[in-house]
Amino acid sequence: MVFHLFVPIVSPLIGAALAVLFGHQRMIARAITLASVLINLGYGLWLMSVVPQSGPLVAQASGWLAPFGISLVADGMSALMVMLAALLMLTTVVYSFYSIDRERERYFYYPLLLLLLLGVSGAFLTGDLFNLYVWFEVLLVSSFGLITLGGSRDQLEGGLKYVVLNLLGSTAFLFGCGLMYGFAGTLNMAHIAERMATLTNPGLQTVLAGVFLFAFGSKAAIVPLFFWLPSSYHTPPVAVTAIFSGLMTKVGVYSLYRVFGLMLQNELAIYAPWITLLAGLTMVIGVLGAVAQMNVRRILSFHIISQIGYSVMGLGLASVAGLAAGLVFTAHVMIVKMALFFIGGAAEQIYGTGDLKKMGGLARREPWLAIFWFVGILSLAGIPPLSGFIGKLILLQVGVSQQAYLITAVAAGTSILTFFSMLKIWNEVFWKKSYEDVNRLPRVSFGLLAPGAALVILSIALGLLAGPLVDYNTIAAQQFFDRTIYITAVCGSDGCEAVYQAAMR
Repeated sequence: MVFHLFVPIVSPLIGAALAVLFGHQRMIARAITLASVLINLGYGLWLMSVVPQSGPLVAQASGWLAPFGISLVADGMSALMVMLAALLMLTTVVYSFYSIDRERERYFYYPLLLLLLLGVSGAFLTGDLFNLYVWFEVLLVSSFGLITLGGSRDQLEGGLKYVVLNLLGSTAFLFGCGLMYGFAGTLNMAHIAERMATLTNPGLQTVLAGVFLFAFGSKAAIVPLFFWLPSSYHTPPVAVTAIFSGLMTKVGVYSLYRVFGLMLQNELAIYAPWITLLAGLTMVIGVLGAVAQMNVRRILSFHIISQIGYSVMGLGLASVAGLAAGLVFTAHVMIVKMALFFIGGAAEQIYGTGDLKKMGGLARREPWLAIFWFVGILSLAGIPPLSGFIGKLILLQVGVSQQAYLITAVAAGTSILTFFSMLKIWNEVFWKKSYEDVNRLPRVSFGLLAPGAALVILSIALGLLAGPLVDYNTIAAQQFFDRTIYITAVCGSDGCEAVYQAAMR
């Protein structure tokens, strides 16, 4: 039992409390926020170095044995996601130092960011289905605060759509938890996985899988449950939109992987054709929505939806290879989408608008901004040797090897449409002649350029050094797709049922 697994939860929780306490002392609040995020990042990197060799690490809250207590479990997938969440939050905090106004900083902007990190980290580490619901609610509260902080009409309208439609998913999730407890008699994920391998009620199990597909599909913004995202993501400040793009929908994808890969493996085989169908529709409808937009952040918001389709495709392939490929792609898209939001946001700040018709000529004015944007869209489209190429190539290879030719063809075609739709921003913002003298526009500051540039450079590095990333995610997929490894780590070699029966005597 390793109690240090509570570090990614305790650190942002204490940081948020201190940031509230020192909220009116701007520099102190910033330093507290930065320190909390760096602790999570350092811990996440260490966790990734340990878990592949040691197997899943487990902590039981208050020393209660599973399946009776609250378990925290770090396997390869959760360790990767904890690290990425902290890394992306670090870039967001740095970007916020140069872009967020003092009024938002005074009214608890940094505590809300840390609460968001708290919710995300808890969701990635929990080994209990009901506590996953609790962490989703922490996410919802903090994200609603961030999306409406400032109180503009657009923010309140977008925030209302965001919270109402997310509450529908949360209600479905809570309903699913109740059904699962009634069926399996437990909410510990390892115990559920053990019992689901022996319980036989095909009709109820299929209904359970459908409820969780709806609940987490709405969080991940898959078709047809995506419409809340483009209605709300363009309304808050760029830093908030960027961290939402990197984390919020990915928690939904993670939950789909966890529930179907661990607890509902038999139902995954039944639902796989429908999941791949939803993945293909999500890819196509998302990219077509992007083509129709003429605002930088609206275009990028629709691309979030489209790229989620690739992550869901990995689940629909219903194999260790498919899940590993989906993980590689998800890690890539979390990094690159945030980079593009940061760079697009910097361009928007220079012009004071994100309307493509009112922009232009930035390639001459800000060549580095243009270069990093262009490399970012190459990665998003899957052009070698960038990380997007590796992620999509592995997905396509697995699709072909499993004879899933239709979804493979859709994925390849969507990549082409993605590239051309992103070129529209390149042409309108950077290449075409500006309607005004660009020399009169403000220059982009290093603080606005650096976070996006760093993430683009990381994408290049992941593409060039793809071997370790692929190897790690293969191990991660094997760990969470193998019920025995997970159950043994949480409950011991005799399993959760043996612990339960011994306690009941």
